[in-house]
Amino acid sequence: MTTLQNKIAVITGGNSGIGLAAAHAFIKEGARVVIFGRNQDTLDSAVAELGPKAVGIQGDVTSLADLEKLKAETEMRFGQIDVLFANAGLGVFAPIDSVDEASYDKQFDINVKGVFFTVQTLLPLLKHGASVILTGSAVHEKGIATGSLYFATKAAVRSLSRTLAAELAPKGIRVNNLSPGIVRTNFADRTNLANEDFEGFIDMVASQAPLQRPGTMQEVANAARFLASDESSYMTASDVVVDGGWMNV
Repeated sequence: MTTLQNKIAVITGGNSGIGLAAAHAFIKEGARVVIFGRNQDTLDSAVAELGPKAVGIQGDVTSLADLEKLKAETEMRFGQIDVLFANAGLGVFAPIDSVDEASYDKQFDINVKGVFFTVQTLLPLLKHGASVILTGSAVHEKGIATGSLYFATKAAVRSLSRTLAAELAPKGIRVNNLSPGIVRTNFADRTNLANEDFEGFIDMVASQAPLQRPGTMQEVANAARFLASDESSYMTASDVVVDGGWMNV
């Protein structure tokens, strides 16, 4: 028996990167998956890649109307949700004196507001025993110049995983935080960093981590699969850090 047999999983930001890798991992373990993303072309491509156990729904996590559409279409197709992976996010890096209000709002809207209202909107569909996974980051306990907004958003997500775990436990719902370290994904496309600057950041982080290398999307997806499954049934409010040891040394 596969670990997610017949479970229904919803993944925001599931059309690329870690979200798409997790969708593959969940389907391999028997789940049916709803992926939610902004770009219709990459959404269609991801669904074609994932096969018949995947459904794509276009929308933006910062739009409550789009999240209501996600809820309505998921309920119509599947009725309830076993796994919610609130994964959509982005990062913009800049010195504090060059950050404007629009940049501040964009990062907090996607990385924090989007996570909070994803959980709130889909909460009525979450079954007793459901697993909620929030994508944080290994940066949430770090401080690096130019990272103030991104790092702060991920610290907020870590806080949400604690408080939501406490609040939703009486409903039989577990909430855990998944904190990837540096991984080569299309995340660079959602930052303001030039490719060479992003590669330099990867090299710097990898050199400081005990394992001395970047992670892979599959390694993070494996952790997400564990948190999604009943194998992690006694875990809630946890922070699962998949970063080669960078955050904790």
